[in-house]
Amino acid sequence: MSSQSQGRIIKLSERVINLIAAGEVVQRPANAIKELVENSLDAGATNIQVTVCGGGLQLAQIQDNGSGIQRDDLLLVCERFATSKLSTYEDLRSVSTYGFRGEALASISHVSHVSITTRTRDSPCAYRMKYRDGKPVSEAVACAGNPGTQINAEDMFYNMATRKNAFKSSEEHNKISDVLTKYAIHNSGVSFSFRKQHSAMAELRTAVGASIKDNVKLLYGASIATELLEITHENENLNFKLRGFATNPNYNNKKFNLLLFINNRLVDCVDIRRAIESIYQQYLPRNSHPFVYLSLLIDAGSIDVNIHPTKNQVCFINQDLIVDSIRSLIDSELLNCGTSRSFVTQSLIPKPGQLAVNKSVKNRTEEIVRSCDKVRTDCKSTTLESFYSEHRPSISDLILDDSSRELLNSLVF
Repeated sequence: MSSQSQGRIIKLSERVINLIAAGEVVQRPANAIKELVENSLDAGATNIQVTVCGGGLQLAQIQDNGSGIQRDDLLLVCERFATSKLSTYEDLRSVSTYGFRGEALASISHVSHVSITTRTRDSPCAYRMKYRDGKPVSEAVACAGNPGTQINAEDMFYNMATRKNAFKSSEEHNKISDVLTKYAIHNSGVSFSFRKQHSAMAELRTAVGASIKDNVKLLYGASIATELLEITHENENLNFKLRGFATNPNYNNKKFNLLLFINNRLVDCVDIRRAIESIYQQYLPRNSHPFVYLSLLIDAGSIDVNIHPTKNQVCFINQDLIVDSIRSLIDSELLNCGTSRSFVTQSLIPKPGQLAVNKSVKNRTEEIVRSCDKVRTDCKSTTLESFYSEHRPSISDLILDDSSRELLNSLVF
């Protein structure tokens, strides 16, 4: 921009507007995976498979067995603000789905190369279409495919070099795994799998019939699952329902694991986080933290989900009162189980060869210990007299010269 035009107001091009909006919605590969997983859940999927390469930067693929997309809708699926979740602004007051703005796929298509393969239950075949910058770049091609949808996002942030170079594939891979783990815990009726491309083994896999506690044990470990307290509560005055699990005082960790879902949406609420931390400070050692999973259901008309581009924050009516109620409920549960503490102990098993080494050391120690260094444990075993000879020498036994002998005899007799 020249110096003469810096003070002038100009209208940004459509491409620049879309890239700016896409950069807010899709901040990193984990955000794209989260949006696609939510679309699959909205489609009623019971099996969701996620495959990534390079931490999602080279490839982010998600496949489900949901309702699929109609062939005619493939032309609009990546358009901004094209959605099937609502039609008027008033619908936001009662929205119960994960998505509602119609920005996720559009934003992903502006920062990566997207291809969609989908098939509905009543369709004889699947259809595949490719997209770029929110527009299809190919015709809908008939192909083989199972009912459901498969979305591939390749070369993510190819047109945002600064952002792409700032990411590390290993860190992004872990962030994707963390997001999928949390959704797998909350959606216990859905099977999740997560693996790297060209890898036969899945890093994460849950079963359809598994419970929330089963998934916690599988994904976070038995040490957490065995110490969980179930929390259920319904408040008619504040119009909310709460269910979840929290670890008792027997468990503590260096990291605070909080899985918070409000109206089935994974969010971060600073007030709830601080309230839970303040409670556990009374029960856990310093710098120790719990594991807490909470699912809060609030009347759709009392919550605003449209306050953040990534939808990871919400605000709701009577927030302070609801947070205080959650604090009191968890505190009461911890107080009831705090009358006793249990500690798990395990005997040490000697390593192979360690017993033989201990015997040799013991024998060597016994050889160098002197009798005078031992401690007498029996009064009859050793006495002071045993250190003296029974034959006491007389004067005649002494070897003396004649003058000394005469002097000694005169003194004695």
